[in-house]
Amino acid sequence: MTTLPGLPGLPGLSLTAPSSHEAPTFVSQSHITRTQELPPGTEYRFEVSFSCRLSVKLISGTAEYFGTELAPNSKDPYLFSEGTKGAIYTWHGCKLELEGEVESEYVAEETKMDTYANAHFALEKVREQAAQHNDTGPRVLVVGPGNAGKTSVVHILTSYAVKMGRQPLVVNLDPRQGMLSVPGSLTAAAFSSIVDVEEGWGSSPISGPSPIPVKMPLVYHYGMPSPEENGGKYFKPLVTRMALAVTSRLEVDRAARVAGFVIDTSGAMSRGKGGVYENIEHVVSEFSVNIIFVLGSERLYSDLSRKYSHRTTPDDHVTLIRLDKSNGCVDRDEDYMKQFRQAQIRSYFFGHGENTLSPSTHWEDYSEMSIYKVAGEINPAFRSGDDEDDDDNAYGTSPSIFEKVTPSPQMQNSLLAITSARASDSHETIRDASVIGYLYVADVDDAKKKLRLLSPQSGRTPNNAMILGCWPEDVPGLVS
Repeated sequence: MTTLPGLPGLPGLSLTAPSSHEAPTFVSQSHITRTQELPPGTEYRFEVSFSCRLSVKLISGTAEYFGTELAPNSKDPYLFSEGTKGAIYTWHGCKLELEGEVESEYVAEETKMDTYANAHFALEKVREQAAQHNDTGPRVLVVGPGNAGKTSVVHILTSYAVKMGRQPLVVNLDPRQGMLSVPGSLTAAAFSSIVDVEEGWGSSPISGPSPIPVKMPLVYHYGMPSPEENGGKYFKPLVTRMALAVTSRLEVDRAARVAGFVIDTSGAMSRGKGGVYENIEHVVSEFSVNIIFVLGSERLYSDLSRKYSHRTTPDDHVTLIRLDKSNGCVDRDEDYMKQFRQAQIRSYFFGHGENTLSPSTHWEDYSEMSIYKVAGEINPAFRSGDDEDDDDNAYGTSPSIFEKVTPSPQMQNSLLAITSARASDSHETIRDASVIGYLYVADVDDAKKKLRLLSPQSGRTPNNAMILGCWPEDVPGLVS
Protein backbone atom coordinates (compact mmCIF):
# COMPACT_ATOMS: atom_id res chain seq x y z
CA MET A 1 0.00 0.00 0.00
CA THR A 2 1.61 3.25 -1.13
CA THR A 3 -1.28 5.68 -0.92
CA LEU A 4 -3.67 6.69 1.79
CA PRO A 5 -6.87 7.71 0.00
CA GLY A 6 -9.66 9.65 1.57
CA LEU A 7 -7.60 11.70 3.99
CA PRO A 8 -7.73 15.40 3.08
CA GLY A 9 -4.72 17.54 3.91
CA LEU A 10 -4.63 19.58 7.07
CA PRO A 11 -2.58 22.67 7.84
CA GLY A 12 0.39 22.10 10.10
CA LEU A 13 1.27 24.16 13.08
CA SER A 14 4.47 25.67 14.34
CA LEU A 15 5.17 26.52 17.93
CA THR A 16 8.60 27.58 18.98
CA ALA A 17 11.07 27.61 21.83
CA PRO A 18 10.60 25.99 25.22
CA SER A 19 9.44 27.84 28.28
CA SER A 20 11.92 30.23 29.84
CA HIS A 21 11.12 28.82 33.28
CA GLU A 22 12.89 25.58 34.02
CA ALA A 23 13.80 25.31 30.35
CA PRO A 24 16.19 22.49 29.55
CA THR A 25 19.82 23.52 29.13
CA PHE A 26 20.53 22.41 25.62
CA VAL A 27 23.90 20.81 24.97
CA SER A 28 26.21 22.59 22.60
CA GLN A 29 24.84 22.23 19.12
CA SER A 30 26.64 22.62 15.87
CA HIS A 31 23.65 24.38 14.28
CA ILE A 32 24.63 22.63 11.08
CA THR A 33 21.51 22.05 9.03
CA ARG A 34 21.26 18.66 7.38
CA THR A 35 18.73 17.10 5.07
CA GLN A 36 17.16 13.67 5.22
CA GLU A 37 15.37 12.12 2.27
CA LEU A 38 12.73 9.51 3.00
CA PRO A 39 11.63 7.05 0.29
CA PRO A 40 7.92 6.23 0.08
CA GLY A 41 6.64 4.04 2.89
CA THR A 42 9.47 4.77 5.32
CA GLU A 43 9.77 6.75 8.53
CA TYR A 44 12.40 8.82 10.28
CA ARG A 45 12.63 7.68 13.91
CA PHE A 46 14.38 9.81 16.50
CA GLU A 47 14.96 10.16 20.22
CA VAL A 48 15.71 13.53 21.81
CA SER A 49 17.17 13.68 25.29
CA PHE A 50 15.95 16.08 27.97
CA SER A 51 19.02 18.27 27.40
CA CYS A 52 18.74 18.55 23.62
CA ARG A 53 16.44 19.92 20.96
CA LEU A 54 15.67 18.88 17.40
CA SER A 55 14.09 21.14 14.79
CA VAL A 56 12.36 19.67 11.74
CA LYS A 57 11.13 21.30 8.53
CA LEU A 58 9.33 19.58 5.68
CA ILE A 59 11.06 20.83 2.51
CA SER A 60 9.23 18.76 -0.10
CA GLY A 61 6.77 15.91 -0.38
CA THR A 62 4.29 14.92 2.33
CA ALA A 63 4.88 13.54 5.81
CA GLU A 64 3.00 13.01 9.03
CA TYR A 65 3.79 12.74 12.73
CA PHE A 66 1.60 10.07 14.34
CA GLY A 67 -1.12 10.82 11.81
CA THR A 68 -0.89 14.64 11.83
CA GLU A 69 0.43 16.11 8.59
CA LEU A 70 3.45 18.38 8.69
CA ALA A 71 3.05 21.75 7.00
CA PRO A 72 5.33 22.01 3.95
CA ASN A 73 7.89 24.84 3.83
CA SER A 74 6.70 26.28 7.12
CA LYS A 75 8.53 29.45 8.17
CA ASP A 76 9.15 28.09 11.66
CA PRO A 77 10.36 24.53 12.21
CA TYR A 78 8.73 21.98 14.47
CA LEU A 79 10.70 21.74 17.71
CA PHE A 80 11.04 18.53 19.69
CA SER A 81 12.59 18.34 23.16
CA GLU A 82 11.76 17.13 26.69
CA GLY A 83 12.66 13.51 25.96
CA THR A 84 10.60 13.14 22.78
CA LYS A 85 10.67 9.75 21.09
CA GLY A 86 8.93 10.12 17.74
CA ALA A 87 8.58 9.00 14.15
CA ILE A 88 7.83 10.96 10.96
CA TYR A 89 6.25 8.80 8.27
CA THR A 90 5.82 9.46 4.55
CA TRP A 91 3.45 7.67 2.18
CA HIS A 92 4.85 9.18 -1.03
CA GLY A 93 8.37 10.29 -0.10
CA CYS A 94 9.68 13.56 1.29
CA LYS A 95 12.72 15.61 2.22
CA LEU A 96 13.27 16.90 5.75
CA GLU A 97 15.56 19.64 7.01
CA LEU A 98 16.96 18.79 10.44
CA GLU A 99 18.96 20.73 12.98
CA GLY A 100 20.02 19.80 16.49
CA GLU A 101 21.35 16.84 18.41
CA VAL A 102 19.56 13.56 19.04
CA GLU A 103 20.31 10.49 21.11
CA SER A 104 19.32 8.22 18.25
CA GLU A 105 18.02 8.56 14.70
CA TYR A 106 17.54 6.26 11.75
CA VAL A 107 15.31 5.63 8.73
CA ALA A 108 13.09 2.56 9.04
CA GLU A 109 11.97 0.74 5.93
CA GLU A 110 9.67 -1.68 7.76
CA THR A 111 6.72 -0.05 9.48
CA LYS A 112 3.21 -1.03 10.56
CA MET A 113 1.50 2.04 9.13
CA ASP A 114 -0.35 -0.02 6.49
CA THR A 115 -1.89 -2.05 9.30
CA TYR A 116 -2.85 1.02 11.32
CA ALA A 117 -4.33 2.71 8.25
CA ASN A 118 -6.42 -0.39 7.55
CA ALA A 119 -7.62 -0.31 11.15
CA HIS A 120 -8.69 3.28 10.62
CA PHE A 121 -10.63 2.43 7.47
CA ALA A 122 -12.37 -0.43 9.28
CA LEU A 123 -13.48 2.04 11.96
CA GLU A 124 -14.65 4.45 9.25
CA LYS A 125 -16.98 1.78 7.86
CA VAL A 126 -18.52 1.39 11.30
CA ARG A 127 -18.94 5.17 11.53
CA GLU A 128 -20.61 5.34 8.13
CA GLN A 129 -23.10 2.69 9.17
CA ALA A 130 -23.68 4.50 12.47
CA ALA A 131 -24.40 7.75 10.62
CA GLN A 132 -26.95 6.02 8.37
CA HIS A 133 -28.81 4.46 11.28
CA ASN A 134 -28.25 7.24 13.83
CA ASP A 135 -26.41 4.72 15.93
CA THR A 136 -23.23 4.79 18.03
CA GLY A 137 -19.92 4.50 16.21
CA PRO A 138 -17.02 2.25 17.15
CA ARG A 139 -16.33 1.83 20.87
CA VAL A 140 -12.67 0.90 20.78
CA LEU A 141 -10.38 -0.39 23.52
CA VAL A 142 -6.61 -0.64 22.91
CA VAL A 143 -4.77 -3.10 25.17
CA GLY A 144 -1.33 -4.64 25.35
CA PRO A 145 1.79 -4.82 27.51
CA GLY A 146 3.89 -1.80 28.40
CA ASN A 147 5.97 -0.20 25.62
CA ALA A 148 3.88 -1.90 22.92
CA GLY A 149 2.90 1.38 21.24
CA LYS A 150 -0.70 1.61 22.47
CA THR A 151 -0.68 5.38 22.91
CA SER A 152 0.89 5.87 19.48
CA VAL A 153 -1.85 3.77 17.85
CA VAL A 154 -4.56 5.72 19.72
CA HIS A 155 -2.86 8.92 18.57
CA ILE A 156 -2.79 7.80 14.92
CA LEU A 157 -6.41 6.58 14.90
CA THR A 158 -7.53 9.86 16.47
CA SER A 159 -5.59 11.98 13.98
CA TYR A 160 -6.98 10.06 11.01
CA ALA A 161 -10.53 10.29 12.35
CA VAL A 162 -10.21 14.07 12.75
CA LYS A 163 -8.92 14.34 9.16
CA MET A 164 -12.14 12.68 8.02
CA GLY A 165 -14.17 15.36 9.80
CA ARG A 166 -15.04 13.14 12.76
CA GLN A 167 -15.12 14.21 16.39
CA PRO A 168 -13.98 11.16 18.37
CA LEU A 169 -13.71 11.00 22.11
CA VAL A 170 -10.38 9.83 23.52
CA VAL A 171 -10.27 8.26 26.97
CA ASN A 172 -6.99 7.82 28.83
CA LEU A 173 -7.12 5.16 31.54
CA ASP A 174 -3.35 4.97 31.97
CA PRO A 175 -2.34 7.03 35.01
CA ARG A 176 1.30 6.89 33.90
CA GLN A 177 0.43 8.82 30.72
CA GLY A 178 -0.88 12.33 31.28
CA MET A 179 -3.26 13.36 28.50
CA LEU A 180 -4.18 17.07 28.69
CA SER A 181 -3.46 16.83 32.42
CA VAL A 182 -0.75 15.75 34.83
CA PRO A 183 0.31 12.11 35.34
CA GLY A 184 -1.79 10.34 37.93
CA SER A 185 -5.07 11.44 36.36
CA LEU A 186 -7.64 9.70 34.16
CA THR A 187 -9.01 11.89 31.39
CA ALA A 188 -11.44 12.08 28.48
CA ALA A 189 -11.70 14.71 25.76
CA ALA A 190 -13.43 15.28 22.45
CA PHE A 191 -11.16 15.91 19.47
CA SER A 192 -12.61 17.98 16.66
CA SER A 193 -9.46 19.82 15.53
CA ILE A 194 -5.95 18.88 14.47
CA VAL A 195 -3.91 16.86 16.96
CA ASP A 196 -0.84 18.89 17.91
CA VAL A 197 2.56 17.90 16.53
CA GLU A 198 4.81 19.39 19.19
CA GLU A 199 2.58 19.12 22.24
CA GLY A 200 1.18 15.67 21.56
CA TRP A 201 -2.49 15.71 22.50
CA GLY A 202 -2.69 19.50 22.38
CA SER A 203 -3.62 22.17 24.89
CA SER A 204 -6.22 22.45 27.62
CA PRO A 205 -7.67 25.80 28.74
CA ILE A 206 -5.05 26.00 31.50
CA SER A 207 -2.19 25.69 28.99
CA GLY A 208 -2.25 29.23 27.66
CA PRO A 209 -2.70 30.58 24.12
CA SER A 210 -2.58 28.12 21.26
CA PRO A 211 -2.88 28.30 17.46
CA ILE A 212 -5.20 25.29 17.73
CA PRO A 213 -8.52 25.30 19.63
CA VAL A 214 -7.96 23.97 23.14
CA LYS A 215 -9.44 20.70 24.31
CA MET A 216 -11.79 20.58 27.29
CA PRO A 217 -10.76 17.44 29.18
CA LEU A 218 -12.80 15.73 31.86
CA VAL A 219 -10.32 14.85 34.61
CA TYR A 220 -10.53 12.43 37.53
CA HIS A 221 -7.70 12.05 40.01
CA TYR A 222 -6.35 8.57 40.58
CA GLY A 223 -3.01 9.30 42.22
CA MET A 224 -1.50 5.82 41.94
CA PRO A 225 0.85 4.39 39.30
CA SER A 226 -1.13 1.27 38.34
CA PRO A 227 -4.81 0.31 37.96
CA GLU A 228 -3.97 -2.80 39.94
CA GLU A 229 -3.27 -0.85 43.15
CA ASN A 230 -5.64 -1.83 45.98
CA GLY A 231 -6.83 -4.68 43.80
CA GLY A 232 -8.43 -2.16 41.44
CA LYS A 233 -10.94 -1.19 44.11
CA TYR A 234 -10.33 2.54 43.61
CA PHE A 235 -9.74 2.30 39.86
CA LYS A 236 -12.98 0.50 39.02
CA PRO A 237 -15.40 3.10 40.41
CA LEU A 238 -13.53 5.84 38.54
CA VAL A 239 -13.87 3.82 35.33
CA THR A 240 -17.60 3.50 36.00
CA ARG A 241 -17.88 7.23 36.57
CA MET A 242 -15.88 8.01 33.43
CA ALA A 243 -18.02 5.62 31.37
CA LEU A 244 -21.18 7.32 32.61
CA ALA A 245 -19.84 10.72 31.58
CA VAL A 246 -18.71 9.51 28.15
CA THR A 247 -21.92 7.68 27.32
CA SER A 248 -23.95 10.69 28.47
CA ARG A 249 -21.96 12.87 26.07
CA LEU A 250 -22.66 10.47 23.22
CA GLU A 251 -26.39 10.65 23.91
CA VAL A 252 -26.56 14.43 23.43
CA ASP A 253 -23.80 14.95 20.82
CA ARG A 254 -24.57 13.29 17.48
CA ALA A 255 -21.14 14.03 15.97
CA ALA A 256 -19.42 12.38 18.92
CA ARG A 257 -21.89 9.50 18.91
CA VAL A 258 -21.17 8.69 15.26
CA ALA A 259 -17.39 9.03 15.73
CA GLY A 260 -17.37 6.84 18.84
CA PHE A 261 -14.42 6.69 21.19
CA VAL A 262 -10.97 5.15 21.61
CA ILE A 263 -9.66 4.10 25.04
CA ASP A 264 -5.96 3.98 25.90
CA THR A 265 -4.95 1.69 28.75
CA SER A 266 -2.09 0.84 31.07
CA GLY A 267 0.15 -2.11 30.30
CA ALA A 268 -0.47 -3.34 33.86
CA MET A 269 -4.09 -4.10 32.93
CA SER A 270 -2.89 -6.64 30.36
CA ARG A 271 -0.91 -8.84 32.73
CA GLY A 272 -3.91 -10.60 34.15
CA LYS A 273 -3.99 -13.37 36.73
CA GLY A 274 -4.59 -16.91 35.58
CA GLY A 275 -6.08 -15.75 32.29
CA VAL A 276 -8.48 -13.39 34.10
CA TYR A 277 -8.23 -9.68 33.32
CA GLU A 278 -10.61 -8.03 35.77
CA ASN A 279 -9.87 -4.42 34.87
CA ILE A 280 -10.10 -5.03 31.11
CA GLU A 281 -13.38 -6.86 31.60
CA HIS A 282 -14.67 -4.01 33.76
CA VAL A 283 -13.80 -1.43 31.10
CA VAL A 284 -15.45 -3.52 28.37
CA SER A 285 -18.59 -3.86 30.46
CA GLU A 286 -18.90 -0.25 31.61
CA PHE A 287 -18.13 1.35 28.23
CA SER A 288 -19.98 -1.32 26.19
CA VAL A 289 -16.80 -1.80 24.13
CA ASN A 290 -17.41 -3.60 20.83
CA ILE A 291 -13.90 -3.54 19.30
CA ILE A 292 -10.65 -4.49 21.05
CA PHE A 293 -7.26 -3.92 19.45
CA VAL A 294 -4.59 -6.13 21.04
CA LEU A 295 -0.98 -5.03 20.53
CA GLY A 296 2.16 -7.02 21.14
CA SER A 297 0.82 -10.07 22.99
CA GLU A 298 -0.42 -13.29 21.41
CA ARG A 299 -1.27 -14.68 24.84
CA LEU A 300 -3.48 -11.71 25.69
CA TYR A 301 -5.21 -12.01 22.32
CA SER A 302 -5.82 -15.72 22.90
CA ASP A 303 -7.13 -15.21 26.45
CA LEU A 304 -9.52 -12.43 25.42
CA SER A 305 -10.68 -14.40 22.38
CA ARG A 306 -11.77 -17.24 24.64
CA LYS A 307 -13.51 -14.76 26.90
CA TYR A 308 -15.52 -12.95 24.22
CA SER A 309 -15.86 -15.44 21.35
CA HIS A 310 -19.20 -16.73 22.68
CA ARG A 311 -20.80 -13.29 22.43
CA THR A 312 -22.71 -13.41 19.18
CA THR A 313 -25.70 -11.11 19.66
CA PRO A 314 -25.35 -7.58 18.23
CA ASP A 315 -25.77 -5.95 21.64
CA ASP A 316 -22.87 -7.69 23.36
CA HIS A 317 -20.66 -8.81 20.44
CA VAL A 318 -16.99 -7.88 20.81
CA THR A 319 -14.62 -7.99 17.83
CA LEU A 320 -10.97 -8.69 18.66
CA ILE A 321 -8.27 -7.56 16.25
CA ARG A 322 -4.58 -8.30 16.77
CA LEU A 323 -2.21 -5.54 15.67
CA ASP A 324 1.53 -5.96 15.37
CA LYS A 325 3.74 -3.97 17.68
CA SER A 326 5.63 -1.27 15.81
CA ASN A 327 9.32 -1.99 15.31
CA GLY A 328 9.96 1.57 16.44
CA CYS A 329 8.72 0.97 19.99
CA VAL A 330 11.48 1.38 22.53
CA ASP A 331 11.61 0.43 26.18
CA ARG A 332 11.34 3.46 28.41
CA ASP A 333 13.15 2.89 31.67
CA GLU A 334 11.92 4.28 34.96
CA ASP A 335 14.52 7.06 35.01
CA TYR A 336 13.27 8.32 31.65
CA MET A 337 9.63 8.09 32.71
CA LYS A 338 10.35 10.03 35.90
CA GLN A 339 11.98 12.84 33.93
CA PHE A 340 9.09 12.77 31.47
CA ARG A 341 6.52 13.07 34.27
CA GLN A 342 8.39 15.97 35.81
CA ALA A 343 8.46 17.72 32.42
CA GLN A 344 4.69 17.28 32.09
CA ILE A 345 4.12 18.77 35.54
CA ARG A 346 6.39 21.74 34.75
CA SER A 347 4.44 22.32 31.54
CA TYR A 348 1.14 22.24 33.43
CA PHE A 349 2.20 25.17 35.60
CA PHE A 350 4.64 27.08 33.39
CA GLY A 351 3.58 26.26 29.84
CA HIS A 352 5.40 24.79 26.89
CA GLY A 353 7.38 26.41 24.10
CA GLU A 354 6.28 29.98 23.44
CA ASN A 355 3.05 29.37 25.34
CA THR A 356 4.49 30.40 28.69
CA LEU A 357 2.23 30.75 31.71
CA SER A 358 2.49 32.87 34.84
CA PRO A 359 1.39 30.83 37.85
CA SER A 360 1.17 32.47 41.25
CA THR A 361 2.13 31.45 44.76
CA HIS A 362 0.36 32.23 48.02
CA TRP A 363 0.28 31.02 51.61
CA GLU A 364 -2.69 29.09 52.95
CA ASP A 365 -3.50 28.19 56.57
CA TYR A 366 -3.64 24.53 57.49
CA SER A 367 -7.13 25.11 58.83
CA GLU A 368 -8.39 26.24 55.43
CA MET A 369 -7.37 23.01 53.70
CA SER A 370 -9.45 19.83 53.48
CA ILE A 371 -7.05 17.17 52.23
CA TYR A 372 -7.72 13.46 51.80
CA LYS A 373 -5.72 10.46 50.67
CA VAL A 374 -6.96 7.09 49.52
CA ALA A 375 -7.15 4.65 52.42
CA GLY A 376 -4.53 1.95 52.20
CA GLU A 377 -2.14 3.79 49.89
CA ILE A 378 1.46 2.74 50.27
CA ASN A 379 2.80 6.08 51.45
CA PRO A 380 4.74 5.76 54.74
CA ALA A 381 4.79 9.51 55.35
CA PHE A 382 1.01 9.59 55.75
CA ARG A 383 0.15 6.20 57.23
CA SER A 384 -2.32 6.44 60.09
CA GLY A 385 -0.84 3.40 61.79
CA ASP A 386 -3.91 1.17 61.43
CA ASP A 387 -4.04 0.59 57.69
CA GLU A 388 -4.10 -3.20 57.82
CA ASP A 389 -7.78 -3.53 56.93
CA ASP A 390 -8.08 -0.44 54.70
CA ASP A 391 -7.67 -2.42 51.49
CA ASP A 392 -10.88 -4.34 52.15
CA ASN A 393 -12.85 -1.14 52.70
CA ALA A 394 -11.44 1.08 49.97
CA TYR A 395 -14.29 0.43 47.57
CA GLY A 396 -18.03 0.65 48.02
CA THR A 397 -20.01 2.61 50.58
CA SER A 398 -17.50 2.30 53.41
CA PRO A 399 -16.53 5.65 55.00
CA SER A 400 -12.88 4.55 54.84
CA ILE A 401 -12.48 5.24 51.12
CA PHE A 402 -10.35 8.19 52.23
CA GLU A 403 -8.37 9.25 55.24
CA LYS A 404 -8.29 12.89 56.31
CA VAL A 405 -4.71 14.18 56.17
CA THR A 406 -3.26 16.90 58.37
CA PRO A 407 -0.82 19.11 56.43
CA SER A 408 2.81 18.45 57.31
CA PRO A 409 6.31 19.07 55.94
CA GLN A 410 6.16 15.67 54.16
CA MET A 411 3.75 17.25 51.67
CA GLN A 412 6.38 19.58 50.26
CA ASN A 413 6.94 19.17 46.48
CA SER A 414 3.76 17.10 46.04
CA LEU A 415 0.57 17.74 44.04
CA LEU A 416 -2.93 18.35 45.37
CA ALA A 417 -5.96 17.71 43.17
CA ILE A 418 -8.78 20.19 43.75
CA THR A 419 -12.05 18.33 43.19
CA SER A 420 -15.45 19.80 42.41
CA ALA A 421 -16.79 18.27 45.64
CA ARG A 422 -17.30 20.15 48.88
CA ALA A 423 -15.20 19.29 51.89
CA SER A 424 -18.33 18.13 53.71
CA ASP A 425 -19.44 15.73 50.96
CA SER A 426 -19.42 11.96 51.37
CA HIS A 427 -16.35 9.95 50.46
CA GLU A 428 -18.17 8.49 47.44
CA THR A 429 -18.99 11.99 46.19
CA ILE A 430 -15.39 13.16 46.62
CA ARG A 431 -14.07 10.06 44.87
CA ASP A 432 -16.41 10.49 41.92
CA ALA A 433 -15.92 14.27 41.60
CA SER A 434 -14.04 15.67 38.62
CA VAL A 435 -10.87 17.69 39.09
CA ILE A 436 -10.97 21.45 38.52
CA GLY A 437 -7.21 21.94 38.85
CA TYR A 438 -3.98 21.04 40.60
CA LEU A 439 -1.83 22.81 43.20
CA TYR A 440 1.85 22.29 43.95
CA VAL A 441 3.01 22.45 47.56
CA ALA A 442 6.10 24.63 47.27
CA ASP A 443 6.87 25.08 50.96
CA VAL A 444 5.57 24.15 54.37
CA ASP A 445 5.90 26.31 57.50
CA ASP A 446 4.95 23.91 60.25
CA ALA A 447 5.56 26.49 62.95
CA LYS A 448 3.04 28.92 61.47
CA LYS A 449 0.80 26.11 60.18
CA LYS A 450 0.88 27.41 56.60
CA LEU A 451 1.42 25.95 53.13
CA ARG A 452 2.94 27.86 50.25
CA LEU A 453 1.00 26.79 47.15
CA LEU A 454 1.77 27.20 43.47
CA SER A 455 -1.44 27.69 41.48
CA PRO A 456 -2.00 28.05 37.73
CA GLN A 457 -4.30 30.98 38.51
CA SER A 458 -4.12 33.81 41.01
CA GLY A 459 -6.64 34.18 43.82
CA ARG A 460 -7.62 32.27 46.90
CA THR A 461 -7.77 28.53 46.90
CA PRO A 462 -11.37 27.24 46.85
CA ASN A 463 -12.44 25.43 49.99
CA ASN A 464 -13.17 22.22 48.08
CA ALA A 465 -12.11 18.71 48.96
CA MET A 466 -8.57 18.01 47.81
CA ILE A 467 -6.88 14.67 47.18
CA LEU A 468 -3.25 13.95 47.88
CA GLY A 469 -2.01 11.03 45.83
CA CYS A 470 1.03 8.88 46.52
CA TRP A 471 1.96 9.25 42.85
CA PRO A 472 3.43 10.88 40.79
CA GLU A 473 6.47 11.23 42.97
CA ASP A 474 7.55 14.57 44.43
CA VAL A 475 8.91 17.18 42.02
CA PRO A 476 11.61 19.09 43.91
CA GLY A 477 12.74 22.53 42.81
CA LEU A 478 9.68 23.47 40.77
CA VAL A 479 9.60 26.81 42.58
CA SER A 480 12.74 28.53 43.86
